[in-house]
Amino acid sequence: MDFHRLFEILDYQLQRFPQDVAFAGRESGTWAPWSTAEAVRERDALSAGLLALGLQRGDRIGVLAHCGSPKWAIADAAMLQLGLIPTPVHSTARPEEIAFIAQDAGVRAFFVSNADMLALLRRSGASTELLFSFENLPDTLGWDALRQTPDAADLQEIQRRRASISENDLATLLYTSGTTGQPKGVMLSHANLVSNIKSVLAIAPVGPGLTAVSFLPLSHVFERMVTYMYQAAGMSIWYVDALENLPQALREARPHFFTAVPRVLERSYERLIERRRQASLWRRKALDWAIALGERYPYAGRYHMPLGYRLQRWIADLLVFRHWRRAMGGRLRGIAVGAAALQPRLGRLFSAAGADIREGYGLTETSPVVAFNRFEPGGVHFGTVGIPVPGVEVRIANPDADGIGEIEVRGPNVMLGYWNQPDETAARFTPDGWLKTGDLGRLEQKRFLRITGRASELFKTTTGKFVAPAFVEQQLLSSPLIAQCMAVGLNRPHVGALIVPNFDQLELWCRDNDVHWTAPPYMILNPKVLKCFDQEIQRINETLLGPVEQVQTFRLLAEPWTTENGLLTPTLKLRRRDIEARFAKEIEQLFAPQKR
Repeated sequence: MDFHRLFEILDYQLQRFPQDVAFAGRESGTWAPWSTAEAVRERDALSAGLLALGLQRGDRIGVLAHCGSPKWAIADAAMLQLGLIPTPVHSTARPEEIAFIAQDAGVRAFFVSNADMLALLRRSGASTELLFSFENLPDTLGWDALRQTPDAADLQEIQRRRASISENDLATLLYTSGTTGQPKGVMLSHANLVSNIKSVLAIAPVGPGLTAVSFLPLSHVFERMVTYMYQAAGMSIWYVDALENLPQALREARPHFFTAVPRVLERSYERLIERRRQASLWRRKALDWAIALGERYPYAGRYHMPLGYRLQRWIADLLVFRHWRRAMGGRLRGIAVGAAALQPRLGRLFSAAGADIREGYGLTETSPVVAFNRFEPGGVHFGTVGIPVPGVEVRIANPDADGIGEIEVRGPNVMLGYWNQPDETAARFTPDGWLKTGDLGRLEQKRFLRITGRASELFKTTTGKFVAPAFVEQQLLSSPLIAQCMAVGLNRPHVGALIVPNFDQLELWCRDNDVHWTAPPYMILNPKVLKCFDQEIQRINETLLGPVEQVQTFRLLAEPWTTENGLLTPTLKLRRRDIEARFAKEIEQLFAPQKR
């Protein structure tokens, strides 16, 4: 048996790799497992309940969930096999965005995961004909009430609906969280997503008997595609209900793989540094040495390591790394990272510790993976997003002298188009059928893709030179002292930067340098702190940035940028216009005459 449509993946697992624990999720504080057979039966029971409500093929069904869960995965499969169109909404979306999506997509019904999501949906004012909940909430049709044991007629109708669905039919509608303007609905077919699942399966060392932990929202196409891939590989998926519960979940589930955004790895590193405070002098020195060694991990990973480095790594593993792995369950083999740029030093450090980090690149419009660093010898190059995955073509349009141009993509994973926006769809493709990603990049060593910025974010200083802010920001973020930053300089004489310090790291620096620590609003004004950041930025200017890109002025900010305060998108990208508006006064001060 093979699979060509998304709803066939559970059947594929049942026939080829039936699992005692296909899914697991927390219910009432304990892990509740679902076998493959139980998941298939529950999928069909939910489909029977949806049929009884008169839902028709092509109806869009919203999903507003605070986390992934077995019920999310089962509801998704139940909708897909009836030809319904799951339309996930980010739990961090603003109420006005939810209302827009519900109206634009013509959502007929909504699933909500808990009372908080129900309250958010109601605050948005979005009106739908039907309201379902995973937790049997009041004033909704709860899970237990919705599901019903299918009779012969139900099973016959489910099979008729399945047979009528083509792999080229619309499978799901995903709204991109644009940094400006209203979200756009990306139409992905079964063939789009299945092609990407099979491409990644071909290059990922996954298979039956392995375990994965899932904690990223399934409203993001990256995590959703990866969990489909886990199912197709015959793996167990343990869903984490909140990010703060991840450390405990890693110890309990003991995963072999998981996917993450860079901030998760940064936080893990920060916890390691926090533990350093309580350690003895000997332990601190051993930890500092092991971290410095890990950050020099060879690009080829564990392959072809020099004998001297191999010996030092063995000692570091004995002293430090094995304890770190144990905290992550003790079986971790790999972590796939996406959504934002990863600091190469962290990729090397985690890989040196025995958890191979592999960064990739993609878009909602490409289902999503375009390129990925590999696990085989010579297949990883930290600082790049890897090699195009099988079946996907990448080219660099109109490259400059440095080989940088807009990244264009072609393959079976490329979207059907934007919902109700034919002109926007046409504008996104070249005359010969390549998708214009809007991202700038170049190919290194003829096959590794490096992202250098967004074409739409380029700005020109009064020197007449263009600057890619994302590249400048990536170099600034290589500093452990910087948590967030945004480069500015449109029609200005030079580049300036707004910087949110990593206050955990800054507190350690203050203690090591006899600087009295108080609250962040005061620390960002401390002359010694400002001098420290000035020296750090000058180091980055001299070693990582070209003359035009160098940051000449900066301003430290006390509050982080979050989705809650509207300065990050649900996929954790900067809302540049909102940040510029919020900090207009600070930006003007960056370029005031007295600022050198």
